[in-house]
Amino acid sequence: MDIRQLHSEEFDLSMDLSEYAFQYKLPSEKRANAKERFKAERVWGAFEEGTLEAKLTLLPFEVYIQGRLVPMGGLAGVATWPENRRQGHVAKLLAHTLQTMNEAGQTLSFLHPFLIPFYRKFGWEVYCEYKKYSIPVAKFPKKVEVEGKVRRGVIDIEVLDNLYNRFAVRYNGTLKRDLDWWENSVLDDEGQTAVFYSQLGEPEGYVLYKIENRELVIDEFVFLNEQARQGLWTFLANHDSMVTGASLKLVPSDDMLPFLLPDPRIEQENYPYFMARIVNAKAFVESYSFKRHNSQKKQVIYIEDKYAPWNDGLWEWTVSEKGAAAFLRIEGERDAADLSCDIGTLTILMFGYKRPAELARYGRVTGNPRALEWLEEIIPQAETALFDHF
Repeated sequence: MDIRQLHSEEFDLSMDLSEYAFQYKLPSEKRANAKERFKAERVWGAFEEGTLEAKLTLLPFEVYIQGRLVPMGGLAGVATWPENRRQGHVAKLLAHTLQTMNEAGQTLSFLHPFLIPFYRKFGWEVYCEYKKYSIPVAKFPKKVEVEGKVRRGVIDIEVLDNLYNRFAVRYNGTLKRDLDWWENSVLDDEGQTAVFYSQLGEPEGYVLYKIENRELVIDEFVFLNEQARQGLWTFLANHDSMVTGASLKLVPSDDMLPFLLPDPRIEQENYPYFMARIVNAKAFVESYSFKRHNSQKKQVIYIEDKYAPWNDGLWEWTVSEKGAAAFLRIEGERDAADLSCDIGTLTILMFGYKRPAELARYGRVTGNPRALEWLEEIIPQAETALFDHF
């Protein structure tokens, strides 16, 4: 098997496989546009005797972790022909791209799974979930008078991006967007925008929405303070003569809207969303800011990682009084470890999606009581979210 990047003239090979695997058909005009935007160097294929058997796309992104940007490799469009399934093609592609990401300094990788158990085998783990709301008009938030105003139809990406970044930086795992991403993956011709401006003229929130079948479909709701949240909701509620209700999707899991409603008994759904994986444990841990404590401490952790052998094994983990870490590989057997977990579990611990104590209760992290207390002590509380899809 030959694993390599595709060439520009292999667009049709790639698209034919995508259309078959994901059961869609691009109209000729959209296919031509996709061909113009095709970045062959981002698509990796597994070839047998010159025939494309399987493929995936590796996207270069940055994501927010603890308010800092971290390089991330996003995997998308993982596909194989049905006659080639269960032959290890995708496994080899994933192992190859992990090596590629590691060499490129991408310390994290994200993907949206078609099947969560499949990708868990390779070290990815669910790191975030989103809420979805369906709110009838009668249960909309109350209309209130606020100082400031909403301007509809604002398409100034610089304004939207600034607000998005100030909102997204609160979470671990949110995407840093560039101009191309805004233009081609966030905004669309059918969507509407509205921005809330304070009394001083400062933008403080926005909403991306559309009206479909007498329903407000709210794709993104970003606010920096309560005044902006109330102002935007009053604007949306003023559509009450035009719609029967509203649906919101990709709402962060810590969102408090139902509690704030006059009647919080609305239709709600929590949905496990994207998966994440630490690509290079040493680089990621040593760039992380841990909680400050009174004395320098260290523990030995065993990480299980079959598909990224540079992570697999024993590590001496030291955290200084100021919260800086050193992560050094050491020789020894697994039973010498104070703590043990797989790479997916370490990922969600570091993201703050789950706490050490709760994972220890279910056997996802094992170790002696003092080491588990140390782990609980050093990892700060955090929330995770993702407002994008790829």
